[in-house]
Amino acid sequence: MKLPVFIIILVFGYRTGIAQKTIVYHLNVTDTMVNYTGKNESAIAINGTIPAPTLYFTEGDTAEIYVHNSLQEETIIHWHGIILPNQYDGVPYLTTQPIKPGQTHLFKFPIIQSGTYWYHSHAGFQEQNGMYGALIFRKKEAVMEKEYILVLSDWINEKPAQVDRRLHAATDWYSIKKGATQNYGQAIQQGYFKTKLTNEWKRMVPMDVSDVAYDCVLLNGQVETQGPPLKAGDKIRLRIVNGSASSYFWLQFAGGKITVIANDGIDVQPVQVDRMIIAVAETYDMEVTIPENMSYEFKATTEDRTKTTSLWLGSGMKMPAPLLPALEYFKGMEMMNSMMNMDGTMDNMGMHMHDQSMDMNAVMYPELTSQKMVTLKYTMLRATTATTLPEGPVKTLHFNLTGNMNRYVWAINNKTVSESDKILIKKGENVRIILYNGTMMRHPMHLHGHFFRVLNGQGEYAPLKNTLDIMPMETDTLEFAATESGDWFFHCHILYHMMSGMGRIFSYANSPHNPEVHDSAMALKMVYMDDRMIHPAAHAAFQSNGTDGQISLSTTRYKFQSQWKVGFTQQAGYESQGQIGRYLGKMQYWFPYVGWDFQYHANDAAGKTMFGQENTSGHRNVAVAGVQYLLPFLIIADARVDIDGNIRLQLSRQDVAFTSRLRFGFMANTDREYMLGLRYIITKTFSISTQYDSDLKFGAGITLSY
Repeated sequence: MKLPVFIIILVFGYRTGIAQKTIVYHLNVTDTMVNYTGKNESAIAINGTIPAPTLYFTEGDTAEIYVHNSLQEETIIHWHGIILPNQYDGVPYLTTQPIKPGQTHLFKFPIIQSGTYWYHSHAGFQEQNGMYGALIFRKKEAVMEKEYILVLSDWINEKPAQVDRRLHAATDWYSIKKGATQNYGQAIQQGYFKTKLTNEWKRMVPMDVSDVAYDCVLLNGQVETQGPPLKAGDKIRLRIVNGSASSYFWLQFAGGKITVIANDGIDVQPVQVDRMIIAVAETYDMEVTIPENMSYEFKATTEDRTKTTSLWLGSGMKMPAPLLPALEYFKGMEMMNSMMNMDGTMDNMGMHMHDQSMDMNAVMYPELTSQKMVTLKYTMLRATTATTLPEGPVKTLHFNLTGNMNRYVWAINNKTVSESDKILIKKGENVRIILYNGTMMRHPMHLHGHFFRVLNGQGEYAPLKNTLDIMPMETDTLEFAATESGDWFFHCHILYHMMSGMGRIFSYANSPHNPEVHDSAMALKMVYMDDRMIHPAAHAAFQSNGTDGQISLSTTRYKFQSQWKVGFTQQAGYESQGQIGRYLGKMQYWFPYVGWDFQYHANDAAGKTMFGQENTSGHRNVAVAGVQYLLPFLIIADARVDIDGNIRLQLSRQDVAFTSRLRFGFMANTDREYMLGLRYIITKTFSISTQYDSDLKFGAGITLSY
């Protein structure tokens, strides 16, 4: 690793009689190794640290930031929440050229705002791998006060690209790690068997509030951190950045109330709460007071209640914050069952939810039954000055956030970024976005290069934000003045949702040429590559009666899959089948395909199918065309016809969760073929398995998954 380089140069000049400063930073992006959970893992550090160094500026300064890329891959930095020239925004290819290995890029922009912000990589999955840090813009002539900067993040001992691939492969390994599978055994034990049946009848996967099972979460790069010296009566300002890739955090202070004073860098009228949730990419400024000469825990707990990280404030006997109990998932499942239609759409039953006014996940919070707590909601945020937009024509956009957990496709109006055109806006317009979340997950929606008003019932004092947490089935209204030029990204800030396509590009009409964008058509193609990635997956069973398995290559809409089965005796034979097709519909229940079917089984006697046609499974080599459809209980129905006119119907499912790790699978078709199997999951790649197959007969062994 190269030695860290950290240089600040102050250059004084004069503009309108006021001293101006140019603040220069050099940031060196390097590979490093971390050991958060007893394992040495590769990460990305800036100037040798994770999180990256905090950069300080004062309103009116000019920033000159040199980013040196010492990686073996390209990188780029996005300055989150910062109003700056379009060419420095840091979306690779769209606004800024990525920094090639060994190269340096200068970001230069005036500081025209104050508050708590942050910066992070916008290249691939580098943000998850350690590339993020805080930005502090102080007000002119600000009074110095006690403050502490907290950068929250999540960490997993797995390559982020593999995390993304595994999410698209529909494995529930992360649910197993978190104890969140909501299997039939748990349902029976807890009295929710009917709820579980209804859930699968409506073709829903188990309830969850987060996608990834992290190995740890961090505060300033540590699981536990000691704050600055404080004594009874001291008040301290906490500047908090949620720099995680996909984790929301509940925030609690053991010493009493939290006073929120700013959100996303902008001051709000102070509001006192007992606890609050901070969305991915949000920042909050808050004040807490040390009541006595003891050490009080400021705790951040992941939304799924599996991991915590803490800051200790004060000295003396430790006073821990309350432990948030495990989520009651089946209560959440019961609620979602009542709101889910059979076609996969949500029914809010006439409720008009907005701005966190009703947390649908609250039914899963056991602590609410035993104590009363004031929880921060967006409806409580009120700007300190009027935020009304200037007069101008209004352009209204309706965005429906859509998602498919079965295939991990995230979109807006059922289209990913690459499937959508840029949204043309004009300077002088006021853009209003009516945003509806039709999914079962929260989404932190971030707009680059702008602040928007959140119409939360505070009238002309509606708060300004750059990242909005929108909860399931909420409808929120945002509006911003179109004052810039160029292209600006609007996207979900859960990294794996953004990379799957949940975003849009706002493009200003008649914008001047961006010197960073050499070929706009090629640049757009590079942006589109994120949600056009091909996701491979495979599993292979090696058992006493033979081997069978499947490999697949999937994109947002298309899938190629090939299955094989080989017996260890000549009589058992072998076969290969495959399909390539496209998923149709909002929920992607339909999958028309073309493919092949090649089989040889020496022990198959001549016979008839259930349709009275000749059963050719003993020796078959045909092209096929068909369609699959996802039935209730997540059963795949497959109807096909081969080139010889033979028809086959088939039902199958491979992942019925008896327990967290014990899975049942079956297959039966009109060619009188069938299979029953059990699999016990040991690790994310290794299972013990057994099955009875109509061709291979009984066998037991192991299954490997990728």
